[in-house]
Amino acid sequence: MAAPTRSSNPAATAALAAGLLAVAALPAAVALAQLSARVRLVQAAAGAPVAALFGVAALVLARRARRLSERTLGRAGGEGAARAGRILGVLGLCLAASGAIAIGFYGLLVHYQ
Repeated sequence: MAAPTRSSNPAATAALAAGLLAVAALPAAVALAQLSARVRLVQAAAGAPVAALFGVAALVLARRARRLSERTLGRAGGEGAARAGRILGVLGLCLAASGAIAIGFYGLLVHYQ
């Protein structure tokens, strides 16, 4: 069996990709609402659950990557990518939560207007 190389931790790369998608989901939905005549800003709120799902996926993958790195005593590599994926995943979850709260308050304001 060959020794693992520095790039043999695909969970770290996947965590980074999921974190980037989590952070980009809500701004992409808002940009789509601004550019498209068919999508309204309220409909762009569908980006919040997407961001939350990618954020949770980034956290799970970052944890898996970190454990693999610990199990191989650092030979699997990917510690930096796992850390960045975890940070971006948390940021994506924060963006999703703030977007959901904003849409919730908007719904209350429209309902009681």
